[in-house]
Amino acid sequence: MSALLEIKDVVKHFPAQRDMFGRAKTFVRAVDHVSFSVDRGETLALVGESGCGKSTLSRLILRLIDPDFGQISFEGRDVLALDARSLRAFRREVQIVFQDPYASLNPRMTVRQILAEPLNLHGLGKPGDRQKRVEELLSLVGLPARFADRFPHEFSGGQRQRVAIARALAVEPKLIVCDEPVSALDVSIRSQVLNLLRDLQDRLGLTYIFVSHDLAVVKHIADRVAVMNLGQIVEIADSQSLFKMPFHPYTRALLSAVPIPDPAARRPPLLTSGEIPSALNPPSGCRFHTRCPFAIDKCRTDPPALMPAADGHFAACHRMLELPPPEAIASRDSGFSPVVERLLAAFSQRTEDRSIQGVDKAGAGF
Repeated sequence: MSALLEIKDVVKHFPAQRDMFGRAKTFVRAVDHVSFSVDRGETLALVGESGCGKSTLSRLILRLIDPDFGQISFEGRDVLALDARSLRAFRREVQIVFQDPYASLNPRMTVRQILAEPLNLHGLGKPGDRQKRVEELLSLVGLPARFADRFPHEFSGGQRQRVAIARALAVEPKLIVCDEPVSALDVSIRSQVLNLLRDLQDRLGLTYIFVSHDLAVVKHIADRVAVMNLGQIVEIADSQSLFKMPFHPYTRALLSAVPIPDPAARRPPLLTSGEIPSALNPPSGCRFHTRCPFAIDKCRTDPPALMPAADGHFAACHRMLELPPPEAIASRDSGFSPVVERLLAAFSQRTEDRSIQGVDKAGAGF
């Protein structure tokens, strides 16, 4: 796979206080020298606590805001050098699904108008064919065509998010930034939306950047995971490797806080101490050292760089190879109760049988 998106040393600081002449005195260091790449067809998850810079980084990628420093490349093109016309074309290739589907949809527009708007803006298809395209988009996200003339308030939260996903798909993008797309939904609806995103990725060859603070969700959808803390990436690895063997203490603390849906299971948490530092004045050295139980003097003075800890696994920790194995922190099994395991197995079997029947029908000419 070739890299679809490349982020190199991106920085974004927001002025927090100005002097009497309007000059910035203090800054919020929302994103501080972040670098990573996203391959075609993969899902990269950005995880971390609230305020760590995940959403700011997402908006930098779409150039909804401009960075103070760094490079952003999409298919080898410098995104920051695009003029207004080229930027509009870029926005067709990169779309976003916001966290709150009710706030991101215009309450005065019907679903038909909402889905037709990006088609009109980008001049896609003939005017007479756009209404048919709207019905195709609704079908693609699992909604009947008769819903096209309803307003957003007439839908449930999960249905509204499906409409938001359909709007992102309208212009046939290559990359979709999913900014906490299921955190505002009921737990029973989250799995449906996640399964929809996975199905669309398989069918349309999409690439996702999935922003979330819920590691249980990330484990089931992400191919790779980048962990952010106070504007910096502290660990990045493929999903299986990260959950099996996290190297950074911050990642271990996040994983130890994930609840296990089994009353009989016990997992001791990784205790951290102290308050969460402010992005206005982040600590020197490692930004996690004020809460880290493994911190040494070097952690307080020298900022650690992302270094290889294993094959394809990088972490920014001076002591990553000295820490005890996280056997009691990251669960090695699925974490589900036997009853839920049987339900999942039955569901998987029904899905497999349905897929086989679909193949048989396709082969028979249906």
